[in-house]
Amino acid sequence: MEWLSKEEYAKLTGLESSAIEDMIERKKLRIKVEDGEVKIDPSSGTGEVVPAKLQTLSENMPSEMVVQQDFVEKTIGTIINLHEKVLDAKEETLESLKTENEFLKEALSSLQELYDEDRRTIESLQQQLKLALDEVEFLKRKYKLMWNKTIEEHSS
Repeated sequence: MEWLSKEEYAKLTGLESSAIEDMIERKKLRIKVEDGEVKIDPSSGTGEVVPAKLQTLSENMPSEMVVQQDFVEKTIGTIINLHEKVLDAKEETLESLKTENEFLKEALSSLQELYDEDRRTIESLQQQLKLALDEVEFLKRKYKLMWNKTIEEHSS
């Protein structure tokens, strides 16, 4: 069971703060004080929340149309329970989304690190390739000079 603050209870029931205070004074609502704040049991006082006019109307209706107070209390209790379940599901969804968001941030960070490492590896390999090509070019010139010298010596 979830306890509600006065403001939440007022919003849920549509009652004014003065009416809620009056119900608390008449002990029609179960309350507890938590951290200096008055908390109200939402399932208490449902008989008081139902307007007196509804009681009068239900007394004047034919017997098959009479809305019993127990039915109204159970209906309000069911609505409050469903509301609590919706709030719980909402909180679970938000927590799930936060967890997923954190996972995606970590994955993105890991991919960025891998990208940076690959970029450094590519730069290193490009430098090694340039050095190897320079060396090959040097060796080509060296052997060309040697073969030209050998050909000149052999032809003379």
